[in-house]
Amino acid sequence: MSNHYYSDKPQVAHDRKATETMLRGFSLRFVTDAGVFSKNGIDYGSRVLIDVMEIPTGAHVLDVGCGYGPMGLTAAKLVPDGHVTMIDINERAVELSKENAKANGINNVTVMQSNLLAEVEKVDFDVILTNPPIRAGKETVHTIFEQAHRHLKVGGSLWIVIQKKQGAPSAKSKLETLFGRVEEVTKDKGYRIFKAVKTEEVAEG
Repeated sequence: MSNHYYSDKPQVAHDRKATETMLRGFSLRFVTDAGVFSKNGIDYGSRVLIDVMEIPTGAHVLDVGCGYGPMGLTAAKLVPDGHVTMIDINERAVELSKENAKANGINNVTVMQSNLLAEVEKVDFDVILTNPPIRAGKETVHTIFEQAHRHLKVGGSLWIVIQKKQGAPSAKSKLETLFGRVEEVTKDKGYRIFKAVKTEEVAEG
């Protein structure tokens, strides 16, 4: 596992690359590295989620498994009066996200290392975003859903991207046991975007 992106200390040799891309109308520059997810450029699934995610004005947002930062930093640009907390188990990803936030002049973010949501204290986020670590296994992915539910305020939403062939149907079923409302927002090239809303009618998981 030490050479996989879902590890706390990647052992692979550094291979830093810089890439510039447009996300939601913003030109953003990212430095990537070996040992982090999608090191050669922003993956298609994350792009699909970024394109449709809804971030309310002034929102407090959590990006679970932030990698080098494309989703969380785009969210931060969308809500300059809000705040985005970005977490990843991978220390290399965390350092890259901090570096990329600074390079893009994004100050309304907090980036920290956390195994799932273990280090997250805030429990009333408006929005949680995740491109979950499928290779870590279904149990880990479903744990993210459970923990996200606990950390959202009532009316808050969890946004997930997952491929049909990598467990989208079972992911949706799990979400429906936790959240009052689950909808498939869009699908694109096998990727599904789910929005799960925490409602008062559902007991805490």
